[in-house]
Amino acid sequence: SVSVTEGDTVTLNTNLTEIPEYDDLLWKYGAEKSLIAEINKASGFFSTCDVPDERFRDRLKLDRQTGSLTITNITTEHAGEYTLELRQAILTSRIYHVSVYAHLPVPVISSNSSNCSPSSSSSSSQQNCSLLCSVVNVSHVTLSWYKGNSLLSSISVSDLSISLSLPLEVEYQEKNSYSCVINNPITNQTTHLDISKLCSNQSQHLDLSRHCHTCAVPQWYSFRVPSRIIHNNKDMFMAPGRLRQRPYKVHSNAGKGDINDG
Repeated sequence: SVSVTEGDTVTLNTNLTEIPEYDDLLWKYGAEKSLIAEINKASGFFSTCDVPDERFRDRLKLDRQTGSLTITNITTEHAGEYTLELRQAILTSRIYHVSVYAHLPVPVISSNSSNCSPSSSSSSSQQNCSLLCSVVNVSHVTLSWYKGNSLLSSISVSDLSISLSLPLEVEYQEKNSYSCVINNPITNQTTHLDISKLCSNQSQHLDLSRHCHTCAVPQWYSFRVPSRIIHNNKDMFMAPGRLRQRPYKVHSNAGKGDINDG
């Protein structure tokens, strides 16, 4: 079997130094065994041809001496089974399985502040940083998190053109090296985690939310204003008993409730 990446050139070798005299050499593609190349040594006939959907147009090259077949600028459409047939007194054949993989995207690591939570294994002030490694439009790949050289978690997919995401939680002060890797049978792409960059914003967000809590909806308070009040050492008079209403937000700080004018 042969495994290549899209855009590569692949040669299916016959392992012959020369085609035997009077032999007829044929290359066929797919389960239907569609003829794509032929050499008849006796008559000197030499030809490459396409399948009905023209996927091999301008991509096939046939070596006249050895019969080896070359496919240029290969794509996933050209994956499959190739059959070499040599016909003379007896028929001999050989099957080549060709796998073609798309170019791998670079994994993207992002922080997910909405999923932050206190660490259960340390003090209440210790916080975890929630991360997500993602790739889009991939098939026949594995996505993995590594801590140094140790595999932490992975997910694999064989379906066509889907998106993958893999979560990870680390501590803010973590000093270990983490990386997210996507790979297929012939290549890989790696993104290294920068904890100080991705987790610092989460830490600041959590510190702020832990020390300051503000009601999301303003509350309304009613009070009666006395008929006589003193303002800047001066007497001020208002109609007695008049009801005044104004919106106020309630803020909580260190267990004390303060009413502030909204």
